[in-house]
Amino acid sequence: MNKDQIAQAIIDIIMDINPDADCSALVPEVALREQLELDSMDFLDIVMELRKKFGVEVPEAEYGKLASLASCCEYLGPKMAHL
Repeated sequence: MNKDQIAQAIIDIIMDINPDADCSALVPEVALREQLELDSMDFLDIVMELRKKFGVEVPEAEYGKLASLASCCEYLGPKMAHL
């Protein structure tokens, strides 16, 4: 998967978790939790969906690397390159 595909996968997961979220104007460099008012459970759901849908393991110590859409793409790129 390339970065655009990864970004879309993250957005799709967010929309599944919170259908009312407005992802149309996301700023890639701004924290997702700030832009979408995600709580810690929503964030954990995103991590769980990444594992379930794509087989990607994200250690708890690296959760901070998933803060923004841009950082998600950067972190997940190598882990999802084979997809």
